Order: sequence, then C-alpha cells, then structure tokens
Amino acid sequence: MARILYKYLDITGAKCMIGNQNLQFTNASQLNDPFDCHPKLLDYSSVPERKLQGWIPEEWWKMKEENDALNLRNETWLCSLSKINDSILMWAHYCYNHKGICIGLDLDKIMESVPPMFGSIYIKPIVLDVQYYNIIERPSAYNSAQDIFNYQWQTKAKEWEYEQEVRLVMPKPSSIYATLTPAQAKHPKEIWDWREIHHYMPLKGECFESIYFGVNIDEQEKEKIIQFVRKKLNPHINLYQMCVNADAFRLQPEFIKPLNSDLSDD
Repeated sequence: MARILYKYLDITGAKCMIGNQNLQFTNASQLNDPFDCHPKLLDYSSVPERKLQGWIPEEWWKMKEENDALNLRNETWLCSLSKINDSILMWAHYCYNHKGICIGLDLDKIMESVPPMFGSIYIKPIVLDVQYYNIIERPSAYNSAQDIFNYQWQTKAKEWEYEQEVRLVMPKPSSIYATLTPAQAKHPKEIWDWREIHHYMPLKGECFESIYFGVNIDEQEKEKIIQFVRKKLNPHINLYQMCVNADAFRLQPEFIKPLNSDLSDD
C-alpha cells in the first residue's frame, strides 16, 4: 500500500513546486526551530577509554565530536513532510491562513524519482519519522555513527508533535541541484552562505497523488491549478476541497469530481 505524505504550501510555493515538478530541500541550520539538528542534542562528556589511550587529551575529543556534529548539521539538507493533511494549525501557518494548498506525495514514487547524482554520499534521501520529546534526552556522541546521525536529524520538542513530521534527509547533496534566488545571484560567489541555498530534487508527475485546496483559497487560483495539474502534471491526480466541519473543530475534505473538459486537451 502506498505511503502518502503531505506538503503544506502557500499559493506561490505551491505553483513553483507543481510547475517545476520538484521537491525543495533546506539546510538543517536554516529551519524555523533553533533546536533542529543542533549539536547540543548530544552528550560529549563521556569519552570512551579506547580514545584516551593515546596522547590526545579528553577535551580534544569532546571538541572534535561537537564540531563533527556541527559540520553534519551545516552539510545536511532536508525536506519536511507530514503524515496528515487536515492540521488546522499547519493550514494556518504554512498555507497563509488556509489560502494555500496541501500536496499529497507518493513516497515510493518519490524514491523512484531520485536522480543518480542527487546525493554525494547517499544514493537516496534517508526517510525518518520525527520523534518528539518533552526533555532533551542527550545520548552519548560516541554511540554508533548512524544512531547518532539519525537522532540528530529526527529529534524535536514535544510542542511540534502536531505536525507529525516525516523527513527526507540528504547529507551533502550535489551542487548541481542547488538553485540561487535572484537576490543571492546578485552577490559575488565569495560571500554566499551556502547554507541559505536550497536544493531541488526533480519529481515525476506520478509522484503527485493528490491536492487539497484550503478553505479560503482564491477560486481563480484554484481553477488554474486544477486545469494545469490534470493536463500537464498527472491526469489521475485526486483533488479535494477542504471544508469546515459543522459539528467539530475539524477540517473535512470533499472530493472534486473531474470534468470531461479538464481532460479534453493535452
């Protein structure tokens, strides 16, 4: 059974994603939570005896491990998706007060779309379900490397649990998929902060499984998107209009039936 994950976007971001058929990856240091992927999530105090048998002092090992964690954060790009499509908070925060859309993506087809050179180290993004905690349960930085990497990439505060986030994580993505904004392109290369530059992974049209339109979406924008996705993106895409539930504080999707006129022209 296909695993569908969701991306909440305002109209501008949605049209860019649909029109360009890609998925945006953001540097781990540039996210909206200052604790995200932070080196302080790990404990560097208990240096293993095996590392202290040589001439290198304990403090050096502590600084090295924390610096490695900082470098990992600065060299990792990720894409945040959600398990749910009806979060009132996310519709308000990420969809410009319910005026945007939520895109349903088929995870299996996304992974099939990954181009051969997208990652410099890993062939495909690592898929991680975010874990939420009330306190920082700092594991030893000297545990197995993959366990430490995963903990740093997938740990968030309990306050974010409503997002039910799933992350696609790509350490050191290839620079050929990096795209400058017009503002960034005006500056000399020497002063670019590479952490602020997004990477975009191309997607096949079949990756787009569904689109949910916000309660307050502009009807003209909605119609433009419907016409485009059915003709240019994926003729089998499922479309829904989010509505206010009359009996509960809950959003309710209503299926939008396809019209013959939507599919008449290619």
